[in-house]
Amino acid sequence: MMATEPASLESLCVLYQSEDYIVVDKHWDIRIDSKMWYEKQTVQAQLRHHFPQLADPSTYYGFRFCHQLDFSTSGALCVALNKAAAGRAYCCFKDRTVTKVYLALLRGWVEEETQTLDFSIGKNSTEGKTHMMCIEGTEGCVNPKPCQTELIVLEYGMYDGDPVTKVLLQPLTGRTHQLRVHCSAISHPIVGDFTYSSGTDDAPYRMMLHAHLLHIPLELQPLHVTAGDPFVPSTDPKWVPERSLRTLTATVESLLERRVEQDRKSKEEERKREVERRKQSKKQRTEEESDEQRRQCQEWLTEWAGD
Repeated sequence: MMATEPASLESLCVLYQSEDYIVVDKHWDIRIDSKMWYEKQTVQAQLRHHFPQLADPSTYYGFRFCHQLDFSTSGALCVALNKAAAGRAYCCFKDRTVTKVYLALLRGWVEEETQTLDFSIGKNSTEGKTHMMCIEGTEGCVNPKPCQTELIVLEYGMYDGDPVTKVLLQPLTGRTHQLRVHCSAISHPIVGDFTYSSGTDDAPYRMMLHAHLLHIPLELQPLHVTAGDPFVPSTDPKWVPERSLRTLTATVESLLERRVEQDRKSKEEERKREVERRKQSKKQRTEEESDEQRRQCQEWLTEWAGD
């Protein structure tokens, strides 16, 4: 299937499959699931079409999606095939030990090559924009929460004659539309993002945001899957790279190494905290025992004095 063609029931790309999980490369113009009767093209429908025997009738959709991707975002999407597997993956997402890496083409040339985007994000309550999110301080922003995204520039080039920057994005938190809102906040919206360009960026055939890598550190065997790179000239000739700063492979490897080191330090700190908690607990028990011993001694002395 050509990259610019819409999704179909047959166009499901499976990246990984085991007894517990399936990871698919989600198409760029398809919802994960939908309760609307008229929406026939969903990832859930694709899974039912390809794997009817794996659908769980006890769930609403038949499959347990471990996380979400926007309608316009492509890439690695993990599906749990049973309740226990879903629970294990959920714990990793809840504890923020999952590593997700996205690729994107941004409007303009991003000058700062590596940066942390730190904007709190909340729902937009403005009439006509309630389907959108916005950064704290924006008129109509409701209940903003802290959000952080790591941005690393990979290449500078042109897309359909306009300057763009190819970047790697790593969300450190998980708010709705986080990457799209953060990129827009630094005046470099994602190419083809119709919603956060106020409806002006409608020429590209898709929004250029792709979930490239998913790493879930499951206890028995980590799940590590990559979904390729759709933003290359051979796939989309309108993208013309002009200057490369770093390769995708080396950048991802460095990022994963850093994440492993961060996790190691976190576990070491947690171990030290646990040792300290045990020491405090033991000290408290010892003090309580000493208090009890002193009380008993006092009772004995009182009894002897009475004799």
